[in-house]
Amino acid sequence: MTFKELELIPSILRTLKEQGYEKPTPIQQQAIPILLKGRDLLGCAQTGTGKTAAFAIPILQHLSASHKEPKGRRKIKALVITPTRELAAQIGESFKVYGKYTNLKNTVIFGGVKQRAQVDALRRGVDVLVATPGRLLDLINQRHVNLRDVEYFVLDEADQMLDMGFIHDIKKVIALLPKQRQSLFFSATMHAKIVALSKQILGNPERVTVQPEQTTAESVEQNLYFVTKGNKIKLLLHLLKEHNMNSVLVFSRTKHGANKIVKLLMRDGGFDCAAIHGNKSQKARELALDNFKKGEITILVATDIAARGIDIDELSFVVNYDLPNVPESYVHRIGRTGRAGSSGMAISFCDGAERPYLKDIEKLIGKKITVIHDHPFINDSLENESFRPERKHGHKRKPKPGSHTKGSGKKNNYWRKRKPGGQRKSS
Repeated sequence: MTFKELELIPSILRTLKEQGYEKPTPIQQQAIPILLKGRDLLGCAQTGTGKTAAFAIPILQHLSASHKEPKGRRKIKALVITPTRELAAQIGESFKVYGKYTNLKNTVIFGGVKQRAQVDALRRGVDVLVATPGRLLDLINQRHVNLRDVEYFVLDEADQMLDMGFIHDIKKVIALLPKQRQSLFFSATMHAKIVALSKQILGNPERVTVQPEQTTAESVEQNLYFVTKGNKIKLLLHLLKEHNMNSVLVFSRTKHGANKIVKLLMRDGGFDCAAIHGNKSQKARELALDNFKKGEITILVATDIAARGIDIDELSFVVNYDLPNVPESYVHRIGRTGRAGSSGMAISFCDGAERPYLKDIEKLIGKKITVIHDHPFINDSLENESFRPERKHGHKRKPKPGSHTKGSGKKNNYWRKRKPGGQRKSS
């Protein structure tokens, strides 16, 4: 099937041709006809499947058909809510590209930057608004945004929205929307809370599920390194130098960890790198991502804020410096490489405390990740399934023979060091 067979208007087909798009992806092929009929849609698809175009193209076509040059300020006809600034910016760019010849206007609003430029754009009038929940509610409360004319509503990456604690913000926005509207709901997973939220947003939706035969991209080679926590940075430095790795996206579980990795890579390896996470200003995040895309820095260290929706051309390597504690995040992380049919490699480090995370990840993807034994920081004990078994809460370790605990007649070292009155001596 081609885009032309989807009965798209000439202005959109012209743009798609200029962008080199000829055939729709599976989710585009299924979703676009449903949305052109005006039906609500519940879509389940992983990142990188082309779902932005799947909802942007029908919305632009609907708006183009009913568009008339307004006498006053343009009113917001379509609202797209997404969890992160990067995703919002990317979706806004997609609307701009696909709507190049439609004479429709869109803008993006998100936090982390001053609101003046965003408010000015809203005052000039827009047809499509892409927003993160917090800034959207701020501008609604300041009466810069009015949702009473919204005809098309999209909630994108709903599962991540819930993970980030936006559920109450989403419900506040939904309460402000007109009852008569077309609603689109997209999520990479469909657990109970997601289904419950979708029922609050959608009427009687059509369902589209696009799941590849394998949960992770077939073009991504996945390797696992068992290594102690203290040796992770040494292993990363070794791999970067040994294999002459460039264009590397490294994932850290925490913001502090991301900053520390950058510091050590620059100090001990002399690498050009930068970090992006929630504590960085929007300007710093955009600069780091732009420099990485241009090749001015070769390593980008990020928290899961970059795990979804960030398109980086020809990204060669993804490194899970820390395994994610949410298994779905692993899929989204490694989906940053091996996109559009190109090859890529995902490298994961696993220390003893991360074994439960590894087990959940392998259960989700339905296979064992290939373990690499040939490296200088191998720790055979970590590969043993019984390594460091977790004790249940409340289970006490039996004292060794000859040891004494409180109440046994002799005080152990802990109690000997305490002063009268319960204060412990400083060592």
